[in-house]
Amino acid sequence: CPPIRVFESGAILLYLAEKFGAFIPTEIGKRTECLSWLFWQMGSAPMLGGGFGHFYAYAPEKYEYPINRYAMEVKRQLDVLDRQLAVQPYITGEDYTIADMAIWPWYGALVNNTVYEAAEFLQTHTYKNVVRWTEMIGQRPAVKRGRMVNRAWGEPSEQLRERHDASDFDTRTQDKLDAANSAQQDT
Repeated sequence: CPPIRVFESGAILLYLAEKFGAFIPTEIGKRTECLSWLFWQMGSAPMLGGGFGHFYAYAPEKYEYPINRYAMEVKRQLDVLDRQLAVQPYITGEDYTIADMAIWPWYGALVNNTVYEAAEFLQTHTYKNVVRWTEMIGQRPAVKRGRMVNRAWGEPSEQLRERHDASDFDTRTQDKLDAANSAQQDT
């Protein structure tokens, strides 16, 4: 069997969900809803990152019009998410899916103020359902572990620069590597 080429985040999530039979509904209506939200993220996040994030945080000169224009769009997107999450715990219902996996890193980081330092400017705290969802997903053990991989900033105990085995979370975080290197230098 020749290798399968999979690229772009949405396609990768869909491929893995189908390959392992997880995080995507099998019933056609729920599956369609999940895929619609997955594709919503693919179309919406560029307005957040490439639009708002660029002009608000990274542009060498600050221009009011693009910042305000993209801020209004991001607030509209947050409102769409907030309304969706008002009646259910996850984006597509009772279950955590690839739609949540795709949307959370962008909008959860915005709510948590870990990108662009714009939570106050965008008043993300007013989107109560998005805040609840952000916190709920952030507490998932797999999400906590995933956020450590390839991390080179923050607390050393939360940095796992390379992951090759599940035991790496217990034995190879940066604080443990630093301690081992220090002990080796002392000998």
